[in-house]
Amino acid sequence: MCQRGHRERGVTLMELMVVVAIVGILAAIAYPAYTQFIMQANRSDATKTMQLAAQSMQRCYSVNFTYVGCTVQNTAMFDTSTMQTPNLWYTITFSIPDAQDYTLTAVATAAPQTNDTQCAQFTLTSTGQQLAQDTSANNTTQACWGSN
Repeated sequence: MCQRGHRERGVTLMELMVVVAIVGILAAIAYPAYTQFIMQANRSDATKTMQLAAQSMQRCYSVNFTYVGCTVQNTAMFDTSTMQTPNLWYTITFSIPDAQDYTLTAVATAAPQTNDTQCAQFTLTSTGQQLAQDTSANNTTQACWGSN
């Protein structure tokens, strides 16, 4: 029983429901922003790996005067070869049309990157040209390569 002048301690159901509603609203706002940030941060898995592979290809070319047969991460590159990025979110395809040129293309192969519609594909050429495309093949190079 309550004595006069004393209040019972505790949380009412209404107060609890208000707190739950506030947490729900914050989560609804924060989660999409968090997943977008994770996808953007994971893009470096592709771009960094492609740049390291390009450096390896350039070192090989400076010695052999050909890109054919160059070794990247202990894999010899020929007409078309593939490799996985370190975190396994992208597959990189090496295209070597002749001894003087190559093109590296990274495509997302694992979630959450497969949900990244803005930066669905990255390309790096032997001339150093960096390209990116969304899922509709629109050029998104500035947004994708520039965000890393």
